[in-house]
Amino acid sequence: QVQLVESGGGSVQPGQSLRLSCAASGSIFRRGSMGWYRQAPGKQREWIATISSGGMTNYADSVKGRFTISRDNDKNMIDLQMNSLKPEDTAVYYCNSRYYPIAWGQGTQVTVSS
Repeated sequence: QVQLVESGGGSVQPGQSLRLSCAASGSIFRRGSMGWYRQAPGKQREWIATISSGGMTNYADSVKGRFTISRDNDKNMIDLQMNSLKPEDTAVYYCNSRYYPIAWGQGTQVTVSS
């Protein structure tokens, strides 16, 4: 069954870090680039980071310099290291194929608050 499972979210204070993980079925990884997305309360889901099958990365301006996306092609997993978190990073975080998305997983909640 093709699926995506995100994990690693939590509640942290501003300036702290979190590392998210996404386990994806092999068929998703074979689609090439993978991405992380997030959806804040009352807002549309937005793209924040992409990693190609070869490891090239791209980031939204809002997270550039603070977040790092990585992938393990042997384990079919992608991670998102989030540093210097801000309250505006509060959202549910999702992963998916960047250009051939499937049904979204449940996501993982990240809350940044003092």
